Amino acid sequence: MPMLPTPSQKYAPYVPLSLPDRQWPSRTITAPPIWLSTDLRDGNQALVNPMSVDQKWRFLREIVRCGFKEIEIAFPAASDTDYDFVRQVVDAQRTGDIPEDVWIQVLTPARADLIKRTVAAVAGAKRSIIHMYNATSPCFREVVFGNTKAQTLALAVEHTKLVRQLTDECTQQHGTRFRYEYSPETFNQTEMDFALEVCEAVKAAWGRAGTGEDRIIFNLPATVEIGPPNHYADQIEYFCRHISERDKVVVSLHPHNDRGTAIAAAELAMLAGADRVEGTLLGNGERTGNVDIVILALNQYSQGIWPNLDFSDIYSIIDVVMSCTELPVHPRHPYAGELVFTAFSGSHQDAIKKGFEKQAARHAADRKAGRKEIWDMPYLPIDPQDIGCSYEAVIRVNSQSGKGGIAYLVKQALKLDLPRKMQMAFYQIVQDVADKTGKEMTTEDIVGQFCKSYNFGGMQYEGRLALRSFTLVDISHSVSSLTGIGSHNYTEEGVDRQIRIDAKLRVDGVLMTLSGEGNGPLSALLHALRDHLGIHLSIREYIEHAIGEGTSVQAASYVELVPSERGPADRSSKGFWGVGVDFDITYSGLRAVLSAANVAIGASDLPKLNAKRSFNSTTGAQVADAIKSTLDLDLPPRLQMAFSELVRAKLAQNPTPEGLAKEFRTAYQYEVDGAFTLVEYAYGQGANMRRTLTGKARSPVGEVPLNGEGNGPLSSLLSAMNIYLSAELSVRQYSEHSIGEGTDVKAASYVELVLPPVPGEKGDRPSGWGVAVDEDITASSLKAVLSCINGLVATGKVEVRQPTKN
Repeated sequence: MPMLPTPSQKYAPYVPLSLPDRQWPSRTITAPPIWLSTDLRDGNQALVNPMSVDQKWRFLREIVRCGFKEIEIAFPAASDTDYDFVRQVVDAQRTGDIPEDVWIQVLTPARADLIKRTVAAVAGAKRSIIHMYNATSPCFREVVFGNTKAQTLALAVEHTKLVRQLTDECTQQHGTRFRYEYSPETFNQTEMDFALEVCEAVKAAWGRAGTGEDRIIFNLPATVEIGPPNHYADQIEYFCRHISERDKVVVSLHPHNDRGTAIAAAELAMLAGADRVEGTLLGNGERTGNVDIVILALNQYSQGIWPNLDFSDIYSIIDVVMSCTELPVHPRHPYAGELVFTAFSGSHQDAIKKGFEKQAARHAADRKAGRKEIWDMPYLPIDPQDIGCSYEAVIRVNSQSGKGGIAYLVKQALKLDLPRKMQMAFYQIVQDVADKTGKEMTTEDIVGQFCKSYNFGGMQYEGRLALRSFTLVDISHSVSSLTGIGSHNYTEEGVDRQIRIDAKLRVDGVLMTLSGEGNGPLSALLHALRDHLGIHLSIREYIEHAIGEGTSVQAASYVELVPSERGPADRSSKGFWGVGVDFDITYSGLRAVLSAANVAIGASDLPKLNAKRSFNSTTGAQVADAIKSTLDLDLPPRLQMAFSELVRAKLAQNPTPEGLAKEFRTAYQYEVDGAFTLVEYAYGQGANMRRTLTGKARSPVGEVPLNGEGNGPLSSLLSAMNIYLSAELSVRQYSEHSIGEGTDVKAASYVELVLPPVPGEKGDRPSGWGVAVDEDITASSLKAVLSCINGLVATGKVEVRQPTKN
């Protein structure tokens, strides 16, 4: 049947209560009510699959943990299962597993046999509330029970007297302390004066309503919500005004949510004078549910009122409720839903981002001045962290999101406060991805895309151009070199200043050194990229800020580069943004330049390294790069300088890395058969803790024995070899490093040997270098010594001789 065009022919509106002098609209809530959880009774009876005993116990422990002092645990006369559960709870309270100050409430209708079983169920409890009800509205009186008003009132009075009698007897026998709660069921549909008449009669029949904990509880339920919340508030205020001995009465609320206004009804009814609220965690209950105590309590908390309930771990509550009731929690459920602190809208995200920034500054000033740090945030009425939620989910990204929200996520995850223009650039990247996928992008997705786009965050995100180290020289004043280790705060200002950079980069996987000059480190690096790789870019904007405080502070640098092939950059050119972070501000800026350069070049081809510019006479680092890329050898600085001197004369020939590798093999007898070759050796310990070396070597005069001793393998070998040489050699420098990993690792050894001083001559003594690689580190060092000797023999600095026979 379709909806009626004139529903007034079928449905009668509620009849408003005449209360022209109502006071509740001008009041405010200043204190929390008494809370009662009815999850285990009203909530449980509404489930398709009622809770098991184990589930009830888990739920009860969570209710106690939250701080409830009144808990309705069952309808014990309804079944043996409920009765047995109540007995378990009573035993638990006697043993201390349930706190002694918790009131155990049980429900019973106005029936003598059920009341007797209900009182028997709680016998022995420390504290118990007997909750009895009977329906009082015209519909239930006439349709359901066929009772008159007089019969309805008599039913309530008669069974209240029975409750009084049985509880008195139980107190005498078991020491249980009792309180009494009466509900005129369907109160909100009952004539107000009749509801008052019944309650007055019940109070008289109970006979011991007092003050404090002896007050009688009148629970006034909106059993079915049939009117707006202001109507319920009027009813509660009317009742509170007219019930006698108000100080001996607890007015309790039990709103249901049939119209979706149970929260509002409860809050307005508290303004109207109610003292107590019955409800459930997250609002489970018959039909559309009970009033949600989580929402009510956190509404008060957001107004600066401690609700006497602790919801600091909201996820624990959600987990218990969902697992015990087998009901989901809607993602938009106030305070508890997955998306309630989440903004997808771009304008909302921007407002939240600005709100956090402004509030941080405001709170810093408040702390300094000793003022309260008041929470005042766009779209966030409560701090998510107060209830165990993180800020990570506050802003989430889909195709509707804006740059502010995306920038906020980046700042939260990476501590980067992106410049506005960079926010716009990255926003477009994220939007393209979101549009293609049509799905929400998580924080991990956003951060991963940022790191990938700007080659930020470690080796796994490294771009085609990656900085390894750098050396700066202020050539305008001919000062000493500065390396890229430490803090060098250069500026790009001043026409009289010229900086030269030798930057060691990995370019498409190949390690090389690029040199350039400019009025600062950044411009010098850009000139190096232009001269060596044909990348023509210049700086349009540079911004930096600090990350952290004190000794752990880092510099974050942001650079926008623009193409410069046609001259100086202009504002109309498309820009490419980059970012870098480092403890060294110069390193940070250089990394930002390379980050932006990587964005600019994309996947385009780069020209081969300009070898003529690479192998100049200013430094040996370029030559060392060529040896590293071809032979996988990391030359020590002195060997770099020595080899650079050797090849300097060949710069006019524009040598290639392969040509330099060939020259290196020849110069240092590396992997070349020379005058001496190690055949075998044995290394051990001799007398007086001296080391000994024995073995054989091939030489120009045939295979010769090796017998020497010293402090280590190198000096032991030299002791053995010096009898075959025209000069006695000694070690000046030795270094080594590994090549490869795991079981394939090898040792690379470098040895510099010096000849003895020549009488009458001053200055450095002649020397030579040897290089060798072997899986055995001792063999590698010995072969490096022989490599050096072979080089000295090949250049005529040392001659081979026959040992003298004694």
